[in-house]
Amino acid sequence: MGKIVTMGEIMLRLSTPGNERFIQATKFDINYGGGEANVAVSLSNYGHEAEFVTAVPDNPIGECAIAALRKYGVETKHIAKCGDRLGIYYLETGASMRASNVVYDRANSSIATATADKFDFDAIFDGADWFHFTGITPAVSDLAAEVTEAACKAAKAKGVTVSCDLNFRKKLWSSEKAQKVMTNLMQYVDVCIGNEEDAEKVLGFKPGNTDVTSGELEMAGYVDIFNQMCDKFGFKYVISSLRESFSASHNGWSACIMDGNSREFYRSTRYDINPIVDRVGGGDSFAGGLICGLMDGKDMKAALEFAVSASALKHTIPGDFNLVTRAEVESCDGSGRVQR
Repeated sequence: MGKIVTMGEIMLRLSTPGNERFIQATKFDINYGGGEANVAVSLSNYGHEAEFVTAVPDNPIGECAIAALRKYGVETKHIAKCGDRLGIYYLETGASMRASNVVYDRANSSIATATADKFDFDAIFDGADWFHFTGITPAVSDLAAEVTEAACKAAKAKGVTVSCDLNFRKKLWSSEKAQKVMTNLMQYVDVCIGNEEDAEKVLGFKPGNTDVTSGELEMAGYVDIFNQMCDKFGFKYVISSLRESFSASHNGWSACIMDGNSREFYRSTRYDINPIVDRVGGGDSFAGGLICGLMDGKDMKAALEFAVSASALKHTIPGDFNLVTRAEVESCDGSGRVQR
C-alpha cells in the first residue's frame, strides 16, 4: 500500500434533515467534509496510508474536524492550527426536479488565511507516493492558491505523482480567474480529473466541430478535449466522470479515461443510480477510487471501473465521506441484492 497526501479545506457541513427546504428547517444534521478530505477518507478505507493537510482554528470545532478524519484512520499530524474559523457549508438536498442547493460560509477561514510557512512540506512529502488537490482549494483565496503551488513544487521535487480534480465552483471564483491560476498549476500535474464543464471553465478547452449532446458523438467530444489537454500539458492520464442528470434523485453514472502517451480511450460500465441518497462527495469518491486503482497497479481500465463502482456506491450514503470497503467496491454489480 502507498502513502497518499491530500490537501485542502475541511468544513463543517450543516444539512437540512431529509429533503427539507432551508426555510422549513428547525435543526441541521452535522457532518464534516471537503473535497480532498473526502478523498483521504476513501483511500484510508481501502487500506492505503492517507494523510490530509489543512489548517483549522485552535478551538473545539477545529478539533472536531480533525477527530472526524482520525475516526477513519486518516493521518492528521501536519494539520496547522491557525486562523479564526472553520469554513461552513449549508446543504439543502433536492429531490426529483428540485436541485440541491449549497450555500458557502467560508470567507476568511483558517485555510484561506494560512501562509505556506505554516506547513513543513519537506516532512509532509517524506515517503509519499502521491499528492492530490482540487481546483476548490486555490479558489478559496489568493493565499490558498500560493500554498497549493508551494505544495505542488515540494511534491514534484520529491518525485511524487500529482493529481488534480479541476472542480470548478462558480460560487467561489470566475472562469477567468480559474483559468489564470489553474493553467499555471497544471505544470505540476500528472493525472488530471475533470468533466467537460471543468475543462472549459477552468482550462479553456472546448471540443472541436463535434456535437457533444448524445451517444458516440458525446464521447468523440471528450476524446477531442482530452487530446487537447494531453497535447498542452503532457498529462499521463486525463479522466472524466460522466453524470446524466435525469433528476436530483436519478442519475446515470459512468466515466472515461485517456492514456496521455498512447492516447488509448476507454469508457466504463454505466450505473443507473435511483434513488440518490446523497450525491455530495460523489466526485471525490470517484477520485479516491481512481487513485486507489492506479496505486494498486491496476491498468487504466480496471482502475476506472473501480472508481466508478466506488462512486456509484457513495451516492447511497449520507454525508461527504464514502464509507465503503475495498471488498464492497469490488463486489458491486449494481443489483443491490442482500449479501447473505
